Amino acid sequence: MDRLIENEEKPTIRVVPLASPNADLSLLHHFGQLIDSRSSHLVVHLLTDILVIGVCAVLGGANSWPDIALFGRSKRKWFATFLELPNGIPSHDTFNRVFAALDPVAFQECFVSWMNAVCGRLGLKQLQIDGKSHRGTRDDKNNLGCLHTVSIWASQAGLTLGQVAVDSKSNEITAIPKLLQLLDLEGALVTIDAMGCQKEIAAKIRLGNGHYVLAVKENHPTLYADVEKCFVQAIETDFQGLRYEVFEEKAQRGRGRLETRVYTVIYDPQGVRNKEDWVDLKAIIMVYRERQVGSDEDGQGCSYEVSYYIASCDKTVLELACSIRNHWGIENKVHWVLDVVFREDESRARAGHAAENLGWLRRLALALLNQDDSEETIKAKRLKVGWDNDFLEHLLGLLDPNLLPEK
Repeated sequence: MDRLIENEEKPTIRVVPLASPNADLSLLHHFGQLIDSRSSHLVVHLLTDILVIGVCAVLGGANSWPDIALFGRSKRKWFATFLELPNGIPSHDTFNRVFAALDPVAFQECFVSWMNAVCGRLGLKQLQIDGKSHRGTRDDKNNLGCLHTVSIWASQAGLTLGQVAVDSKSNEITAIPKLLQLLDLEGALVTIDAMGCQKEIAAKIRLGNGHYVLAVKENHPTLYADVEKCFVQAIETDFQGLRYEVFEEKAQRGRGRLETRVYTVIYDPQGVRNKEDWVDLKAIIMVYRERQVGSDEDGQGCSYEVSYYIASCDKTVLELACSIRNHWGIENKVHWVLDVVFREDESRARAGHAAENLGWLRRLALALLNQDDSEETIKAKRLKVGWDNDFLEHLLGLLDPNLLPEK
């Protein structure tokens, strides 16, 4: 039996447009509409207190409900300077119950509203969509598969703007259109891996006046063969009669590894069968990657890889190369950090919507830590939050000046 993820009777998350540069960035403002579904006569801890303690604790290194409760108790005097705490710090069971019962659709909408306000302030327009498996949520005893989520990410600021849970990795295709409903795509450039290279998804992006860059692999054999053939013929004729651009970059990595990437774009490509099915297809892209590890003498040598993409815009090769490179950054800057630093793969939060909502707390914490421009690593910043209230207040100020305790 797969984990129950969605209730078809739930309303679709409303479209939250990118806010103006003068939008209110207060977390309390954006969470003001979140409904507390608990029975009022049983409530002993305020929902706002639980949310704020949860955010601060995850910022400060907490990776589980017991960790969050311990963080709250350790900083009770500090929290009491600006939270009501009518019955002290909630227990770890209370945190678990509240987040397990909290409607993830409503919870996400509040985060999306705040993050869109940040995006509006920063003018972010490059968006990446990718999926991730939360392996620690797998429960063989109760025959539950692991939770899979598909997220939309703004690479320039390291912000996760939306997340949809699915019951298996193969269902990422159905989740992507729901993600696209979260944002105003006007003028945005959306990159998606091969799983999302679908005609309907391309059409939805264009309907929202955004542009797409989609990875093409063998799951679309006709399209893949046509794009590959276009570049083979272009190289054989030295691109005669074609409008094209080439960009080469070299990057020196650690341990003697040298990476060379060559991006080639052909505009208004001919020879793509059923081209009209891909709305406004204006360019095809080939990325050649060469990795030199060590020296030829040590026997490791080179590895080569060729990837193909289609795009609905005729941006310069440099702009398209940047969008593709930023998409690769999801694995290193988001998924790797969540697994290694936030220990997301080890999380055993399984009850109700607990895993999904705790995932949102991690992504909000990562977004805030990324906004801080100090040189410390994310891991070091989380430790610093636990040790230094001034630094925690600095991060909360990035989130919401109204949350800061009075001096």
